[in-house]
Amino acid sequence: MALEQLSDVVQRCQALSDHSYTTEDHNVFSISGRTCIEEGDSVQVLSIVLDEKNQDIVRCMGWNLLPPLIQVLLKKQDAKISPCLAIFRHLLQTCRPKELLIGLLEQLEQDDPDTIAESLHLLLNPLQKVLLCLGSHKAASLGMTLSSVLDQVAKLPLPHTKEQEEDDVFSLCRSCTDLIDFVKPFVHEARQSLLNGREQKKSPDRTAGEQGRDEEDELRTELLKFSMKTLSHPLLELQVKDPDTLAVSPLRNFATEILNTLSAIGESIHSLVFHPVLKRKQVPGFLEEEVRYPKESLASLAHLVFVHHLAADTFPSVFSSVFCLRCNMEHVVLLLSRTEESRIQKGLELYEKSLVRLEDCSLPSDLLEIKSFLTVPQNLVKVMTLCPQHDLRTRGLKVLQLSIDKFDTEAKYNFFQYMLKTSHHSGVEGYVIKNIKTQIDIALQPGNSNVWFEGPQLLPLLRKVLILPDGPETDLLQYLDRVMESLNLLRYLVIRDKATENQTGVWTELYKIEDTFLKPLRVGVNMSRAHYERELHNTMQTKKGKIKEESVLSVSVGNEKLPNMTSASQIQALHSALHTFDMIESVLVRIQELTEVKENL
Repeated sequence: MALEQLSDVVQRCQALSDHSYTTEDHNVFSISGRTCIEEGDSVQVLSIVLDEKNQDIVRCMGWNLLPPLIQVLLKKQDAKISPCLAIFRHLLQTCRPKELLIGLLEQLEQDDPDTIAESLHLLLNPLQKVLLCLGSHKAASLGMTLSSVLDQVAKLPLPHTKEQEEDDVFSLCRSCTDLIDFVKPFVHEARQSLLNGREQKKSPDRTAGEQGRDEEDELRTELLKFSMKTLSHPLLELQVKDPDTLAVSPLRNFATEILNTLSAIGESIHSLVFHPVLKRKQVPGFLEEEVRYPKESLASLAHLVFVHHLAADTFPSVFSSVFCLRCNMEHVVLLLSRTEESRIQKGLELYEKSLVRLEDCSLPSDLLEIKSFLTVPQNLVKVMTLCPQHDLRTRGLKVLQLSIDKFDTEAKYNFFQYMLKTSHHSGVEGYVIKNIKTQIDIALQPGNSNVWFEGPQLLPLLRKVLILPDGPETDLLQYLDRVMESLNLLRYLVIRDKATENQTGVWTELYKIEDTFLKPLRVGVNMSRAHYERELHNTMQTKKGKIKEESVLSVSVGNEKLPNMTSASQIQALHSALHTFDMIESVLVRIQELTEVKENL
């Protein structure tokens, strides 16, 4: 029935010109033709399509047969594939490019990852041929195609291990390779237009030259949008493997080709990396600056250049390591401010690679006047304290220490003050105080004297350390790390610095330290111990009252309820807290004994 309808409409239209075909003719041809292909009559459809008398009909209506043809080709049904492939190829040669483009893009839309990869592999080459047929007016169509393709690529799962990339279990590698092959002729055309640009400017036909340049700018703009989008996804999401991990990496090759594309369309890689700092001249085109150069894409580019050393041969060596760090800090701020683990990891990697290029104690204090040099540590604190991934928290701490090592003495001093003021986390504050102790120890070594970690300049920093945040009512368990490191620092100063020499100034400051730190701490320890002893007594009494069953208790400490747990677990936790108070008191007593001995010498 469908074959008869197709034959009838074709026979009727043979006597008409293409502009005389009615809407009904289009509908009958489309429906009957699709049905024939779906029912297995593709050989007969091929005969009709190839008939010389029907070429005007095919040119005008043939693109409507694309949906069933592509479905057959995707399913790879052996009995049907040969005639359907022949029909498909003939349509690509015969139909009008704009209609083919619409039809092919409609069939590109898939949801299943396996089908997406197969669809891209099948359709990218035909789409390339169709776009090349559009001549100099293809830029907008290319942009629409690339956007659709990247939307499909974004649906593919990402390989996370070396083995997944080697086996291409999600077909992303093949899709990325197909995508690079797809854009190559357009990139080549853009490169050639740049090479010929000077000659065009000299052309006496100024109007023609201006029009040509507008079309070339459109093409480069679309390729730039494509490159920036791929830098954001999939490249920012992926962990690109270095050659020593994976000798042949399709995804590393894909990243390299994207960077080559940027160079080919006239974008300087180092200018893009340094874009947040360098003032760029106004670039002609159709995009606003923030849209033309998305910050996330530039951060991804910086990571590829500095961490994986891609495009290293195009990167000038005249830029100092400090300048590179200065520029990369803007990218690090962006990456570390995200919650996605892939972005946090890349932010840490980029920061670390930027720092290791520097000599220790080489970064001046002036850099701390730049906002990013203060924002990044704040972001590191969030990574170290809030990130659920243990490896990232550990790496964040490692990078923080590396950054401290690179600051000169004055910068370290100012950095410690800033961190004590802004971190609001006992563990971080304790870590900073430990670093302060290290710097004081270095300063007290023979020949290492400096004005920042001894003498009068040290005292303001010590005053920020040797103080209880909330006086005697400070939650000593919450602030345990800070309190213990502060006590250890004070104990070290009393032991290391002779009262007669007073290099650190601690001996003249001791009476203030007693009033602002030691005395409130003793009171706080006594208050906390009394509170927890009372809670322990109540818990044990409750346990005795319910000795016949394993009870689950809820105990309040301060205004906070501890998690529900068995009475035995509660008792253990309370004993642990009391042991902590004993430990604090032990150090307090030791400091008092040391000061009395030293003062009497």
